[in-house]
Amino acid sequence: MIRKLKSGEYRLYSRKLNPKTGKRRNLGTFKSREAAEAHERAAQYFKRH
Repeated sequence: MIRKLKSGEYRLYSRKLNPKTGKRRNLGTFKSREAAEAHERAAQYFKRH
């Protein structure tokens, strides 16, 4: 799940809520949406391997 920040950067959040905090876990901040999407694909890949 990618959200645009006020600074113009994009942040990748986990899809599930963190049970401890009740918020989504931050999986990294990226300069471009393409970079964030590429990292999201990589994260999904490594989840299954």
